[in-house]
Amino acid sequence: QPLNPSGFLIHAVSNIICSIIFGDRFDYEDKNFLNLIDWIEENNKLQTSIHAQLYNFFPTVMDYLPGPHQQLIKNIEKVDKFTTRIVMEHQKTLDPTCPRDFIDAFLNKMEQEKGNADSKFTVETLSRTTLDLFLAGTGTTSITMRFAILILHKYPEIV
Repeated sequence: QPLNPSGFLIHAVSNIICSIIFGDRFDYEDKNFLNLIDWIEENNKLQTSIHAQLYNFFPTVMDYLPGPHQQLIKNIEKVDKFTTRIVMEHQKTLDPTCPRDFIDAFLNKMEQEKGNADSKFTVETLSRTTLDLFLAGTGTTSITMRFAILILHKYPEIV
């Protein structure tokens, strides 16, 4: 019986990324987690559209034009709200002597750089970095694992 492991792999990889960034993993049936994966997966598909490519070159013009790039922007805003909510929770419970995850380490560095006007350690940078980690980590890692499974299936003698 054929099986497409893509969904399982994306969920597993996303949960590992969540544990690194947020210090906690989600239940595989968690609505927020499933929404997060849906937004990221949709963006991975939308980024290859010509509209998204044009948006990279002409963002001001493309803001006024309809197309799939508008959904890409909405999804980024949804992921941004998701991460901002978690960052705010982390700020309330932060213990500078015991960082739990990437967000805590970043918040500690933000506090150290507080007096530096040129510091790149801002909440906006944290949000964008989190988004980049998800987009890069989820797609790349799950695709690599998918190919590894295919190769192992084709050449079982290497196991």
